[in-house]
Amino acid sequence: MAGQSANIKPGQDMQGNSREVSSSQQGCHEQLEAVVRKHLAEPSRRPPAEHTRAAFESIRAQVAAAGKPLVLDSFCGTGMSTALLAERHPDCLVIGLDKSAHRLQKHAAAGNDNYLLVQAECGDFWRLALDAGWRLQHHYLLYPNPWPKPGQLKRRVHGSADFPALLALGGSIELRSNWQVYVEEFTRALELAGESASSELFTCAQPLTLFERKYADSGHRLWRCRCQLGHNTRPSAAEHQTR
Repeated sequence: MAGQSANIKPGQDMQGNSREVSSSQQGCHEQLEAVVRKHLAEPSRRPPAEHTRAAFESIRAQVAAAGKPLVLDSFCGTGMSTALLAERHPDCLVIGLDKSAHRLQKHAAAGNDNYLLVQAECGDFWRLALDAGWRLQHHYLLYPNPWPKPGQLKRRVHGSADFPALLALGGSIELRSNWQVYVEEFTRALELAGESASSELFTCAQPLTLFERKYADSGHRLWRCRCQLGHNTRPSAAEHQTR
């Protein structure tokens, strides 16, 4: 899995010249159900990357001391969305995750004290957070890399072996993309996990990311899936650790 980001700082303009996602896959992947069910039955046991483990441990005490409801902004890129989400959720601690130090270094601090930016592999971080007993109030996945080739299904969030950890962290989840197929697949994956999810075309009133702004300016149709997680029975953090 990977997030998209911009090579400019938040606040700079992006021209509306973005190409729409191109793929030979025109609907939900024929192997989606089999892949999702396999991962639900056998969540990832891959050891987390050491740099992600170190990043998690570096903020663990700070998160505990804050004692606030948690919001994750996965694949946050330059952190523009993290800062805006911190304004939207002033009573929460918002954690922006991105694997690229280069992207995170482009962040222009907004002055809020209720968000953190962390360089980490998102899937590994989700599993570490789950093992630590964290539960989320909100989780945003804004424009993750769609990996549009049919052979790239397992690199998408819902095709990843880390998908069960995302589910178990709970909270209100929102994923956005300019590729309708990606959102439809994510929605279907949630339904396969027993969740009640919905997808829709939406108009972006206030762009949360630079890419969202660029897509809107380019005339792309924007899609989102929203779901309140926790409507089925999933392993607890302790059960997860024993697998």
